[in-house]
Amino acid sequence: MPSPVMPTSRNGNDQEPPAAVRAVGLRKSYGDKLVLDGIDLSIPTGTVFALLGPNGAGKTTVVKILSTLVSADAGDIHVGGHDLAADPQAARAAIGVTGQFSAVDGLITGEENMLLMADLHHLSRSEGRRTAAELLERFDLTEAARKPASTYSGGMKRRLDIAMTLVGNPRIIFLDEPTTGLDPRSRHSMWRIIRELVSGGVTVFLTTQYLEEADELADRIALLSNGRIAAEGSADELKRLVPGGHVRLRFSDPSAYRSAALALHEGTGDDEALSLRIPSDGSQRELRAVLDRLAAAGIEADELTVHTPDLDDVFFALTGDTDVPSQTREEVR
Repeated sequence: MPSPVMPTSRNGNDQEPPAAVRAVGLRKSYGDKLVLDGIDLSIPTGTVFALLGPNGAGKTTVVKILSTLVSADAGDIHVGGHDLAADPQAARAAIGVTGQFSAVDGLITGEENMLLMADLHHLSRSEGRRTAAELLERFDLTEAARKPASTYSGGMKRRLDIAMTLVGNPRIIFLDEPTTGLDPRSRHSMWRIIRELVSGGVTVFLTTQYLEEADELADRIALLSNGRIAAEGSADELKRLVPGGHVRLRFSDPSAYRSAALALHEGTGDDEALSLRIPSDGSQRELRAVLDRLAAAGIEADELTVHTPDLDDVFFALTGDTDVPSQTREEVR
């Protein structure tokens, strides 16, 4: 199993923030079926963490345990700095959860859904109305606020779902496949919302079947397979774990192409296209080495492109699973 790689953050800050979620040795079985076999997680505050895995890998079980909906069989778990075993109520006060299926009540209006959540959080009448109005405006739902939620599109219902989750001002949000079934426009709108939440300091724990979504949003990604974390790291770090990366050099001058083929003897040439394919992990170090060898030979390529495996390749290589919805591959490609 590949060793987990050190975290990197998309905000460019090398200092790792404190963990919003930490789990050590998390285990869970249902009857004689072992679902989680001692997984470890550490999610820094103010980041997006994506958990990927085949259908039935246990992603939703992880979310349910960390959000206190079900108990773990074993493990040391802290959420928002609170020990789930000793003080689950304190952990619940710090989190919000948007599940796979919408919690929106279609028989009442969007505004009434929001006010219902405000009542559940014991907000005063005036504070509840103010909070509902602010969130409905933030999620571009003001015009539809007094219409029955059953008339909302899928994207509107998902936005309302997250708005309801934010009524309690959680600092950690669990989003379990939040964009499944949404059209591309609604999905991109949801990505914008997630980025805005994180820029405000919220930590987002995301499960998704869309590999492109994890690539776009996540500071850190973990692949869950057979009850264990198969690999963990940034999207770029995970892509470098599987073979297939290469640098492609194209030349317009046949003599320059032949000279480059001699200088970069490990490359595979295409005489018709005057191009060379050099195995590479896509790192800056390896790219610099290729360019230095060309410069030493007095050769200049007309075009250089770097190709690395995508998360689709990583998923199949590390989980060995083919049970992925067909739209996943289409999304990534």
